[in-house]
Amino acid sequence: MDEHALEKLGWGPPFQEAWRSRASEGEEPARIGADYGVEYVLYSARGDLRATIPGRLRMAIRKGESVRPVVGDWVTFEPQSQEGATVIQAVLPRRTQLARKAAGRADEEQVVAANVDVVFIVSALTRDLNPRRLERYLALAWDSGAQPVLVLTKADLCEDVVAARDTLAALAPEVPLHTVSSVTGEGLEALWQYIGGNRTVALIGSSGVGKSTLINRLLGSTRMQVGEMREDDKGRHTTTHRELFVLPQGGLVIDTPGMRELGLMENEEGLRTAFTDIEELGAGCRFSDCRHEKEPGCAVRQAVQDGRLAPERLENFHKLAREVTRIERQYDPQAQARAKQDTKKATRSFNTSQKKRGR
Repeated sequence: MDEHALEKLGWGPPFQEAWRSRASEGEEPARIGADYGVEYVLYSARGDLRATIPGRLRMAIRKGESVRPVVGDWVTFEPQSQEGATVIQAVLPRRTQLARKAAGRADEEQVVAANVDVVFIVSALTRDLNPRRLERYLALAWDSGAQPVLVLTKADLCEDVVAARDTLAALAPEVPLHTVSSVTGEGLEALWQYIGGNRTVALIGSSGVGKSTLINRLLGSTRMQVGEMREDDKGRHTTTHRELFVLPQGGLVIDTPGMRELGLMENEEGLRTAFTDIEELGAGCRFSDCRHEKEPGCAVRQAVQDGRLAPERLENFHKLAREVTRIERQYDPQAQARAKQDTKKATRSFNTSQKKRGR
């Protein structure tokens, strides 16, 4: 096995140890390079391979005994199975995972990419610029375990880059922020500091913000289709699947389809990190469990009244906190049991009242 070739794909000691402890004789490691739903592209020491999932692994995924492979995952595979095709045998443990709530499904997690070191949160310096949406992306990125970086594209189309930059820098002062233009090349050089060392960067953002154009510039060639902008400045979806690109200079980038619906997953840790200013202000509240709603002595609401905190930022904090709490309850077996018990009690109470009324 050519480990040097694998290192260019992000291979390292954690994955090597997991592979040695899990792989059967004849199995080799590879990284998921593209996900087409029923078929995958594997990047391996042998080169690029087309692979499928066997029925055994599909059953384990349905039972929750294994995760479904996604772009960025390291897997073990058999070069040639009995059927004559490359088959994925197992998914190695992930270091990080970028996940969201599946669109339209309140209780289902959708992993967007795995083993990501840095998340480029991409937004265009045009009418797409939406601080509230960026707060959601920041919470999503912090929750993944990767380092978030704000990348503002289309600087060549913005009349006041400094003002836009200052507005967004206040959202998360500790998060690096870069303004770039894929047309003129302005600011692109600064992005390489996050990509070197065979690190993996995932790009997330709405359609039309310039993710595909940015990747083409990093690749030095046109590999990604770029769509036209609609009259309302909304982008057309040109990326329909997730793909991992190996850059000629070293490093890897994962492109993701534009997210029509962005839902948070797992816990409130990412939320707290995305709203560190509210967390810091909350330390001055009279009550340690203050929810910053109607409690007396709330330092956060006082900051809003004093003009030190934007009211819409606090409003978005409450909105996202309610969303995280709702999902946590759906994933908490005890909370689910209590909800079922409450439903049974309510049903019995209703039936009893109906009998008393003679209905």
